Amino acid sequence: MEIRSITLLGTFAFLALIHTGNARDLRNVTEPKAPQTCKSLKASGSDDSEAIKNALDSCAKGKAVALSAGVFYSGPLTIPSGVSLLVEKGATLKAIPNPTLYDLGAKTCGTLDEYGVGCKAFITMHEANGSGIYGKGTIDGQANVTMTGKNMTWWELSDAALVKGNYQNNPRLIQINNSLEITLHQITLINSPFYTVATSETYGFTVWGVTIYAPESARNTDGIDPIGSQNVTIAHCNISNGDDNVAIKAMTAPSRHISVLNNHFHKGRGMSIGSEVNYGASDVFVSGLTVHDTVNGVHIKSNTFRGGHVVNISYENICMRNVQHPIYLEMTYMNLHGNRTPEFRNINFNNIKVLTKGTYIVHGISKSNPVHVTLNNVHITKGSQFSESFADITGKFLEDVSGGDCAYSGNA
Repeated sequence: MEIRSITLLGTFAFLALIHTGNARDLRNVTEPKAPQTCKSLKASGSDDSEAIKNALDSCAKGKAVALSAGVFYSGPLTIPSGVSLLVEKGATLKAIPNPTLYDLGAKTCGTLDEYGVGCKAFITMHEANGSGIYGKGTIDGQANVTMTGKNMTWWELSDAALVKGNYQNNPRLIQINNSLEITLHQITLINSPFYTVATSETYGFTVWGVTIYAPESARNTDGIDPIGSQNVTIAHCNISNGDDNVAIKAMTAPSRHISVLNNHFHKGRGMSIGSEVNYGASDVFVSGLTVHDTVNGVHIKSNTFRGGHVVNISYENICMRNVQHPIYLEMTYMNLHGNRTPEFRNINFNNIKVLTKGTYIVHGISKSNPVHVTLNNVHITKGSQFSESFADITGKFLEDVSGGDCAYSGNA
């Protein structure tokens, strides 16, 4: 029986309303509102770094510096604690593509080496409380523009790293460290040289109605990466890029109590957990997700080099189309080996629809350490392929889907 778009739209809207109240984020999260403006800036047409920095540093806590319509150019910025940046509709903030501005002191930013950690981010929040980025404008990382003093773009440097088998020193677009109650609302983020948004040990993080774009070919342009962070909500976002659309990691601290609600992914590598889960990822709730044209749909990845526990993970009300690997759970990612054995337990799928053929992969490590998965109402297309090893699966894949489309009403 054909699954029609109008039916899916009604079903997804209804189920989203039911499940929003059961989100794993322990906070009661509603749509944010932009703070009042402390100062409004106009673009100069040249380097606006100092004007923006001075305005941010002098702004009172609880208020925002506004960038009015126009094109602003800047080097790296730090948003102080309690202060926000408001990029208004019609305004674009462009990162100046000069590696020396982002260098951390070793003169490696904009080069290749064995580490790839030689650049500061374009926008940083560090030990901030209540800061944010708001507005219907755009922040452009300009990774598609030739770097100052170089004959290549940031993305071309990433491609060169792939060829040489080492790492590019590229800046992240937004980096949030050791902070509390940070908000991103409505902003459009494009052309990041590396990860678009990443947090480290941040507690209370809301991303609502944000659009993220990078070409499918742009390496390591993850959309949103909560790393060692807790009480996170990512809602009503539209993400298309060249790597993980969302990737939950736990390199330096646990990641838990995370809600990913009513988002749309188009191009990229899907809704990921891992591969770095050293300190454990748990209590993650993904609902109302639509996925089109990605490599992976739902991907949990780790190995004995980066392993830890991944437990209490729920995926509900998800629709996918043209996804190579709709469900991909692997404990042997990239065949990296060490002494950190991963555990995947209490992984639950409920009300999933996959409208095109794909390959389903569930790979544990051994009989004593399988992937534990429960399937309920998981409807897929007949003719799909399966690869299972050391998989403890409760329930069945129901091969009863024939065509249709995933309804999506945008990120408003």
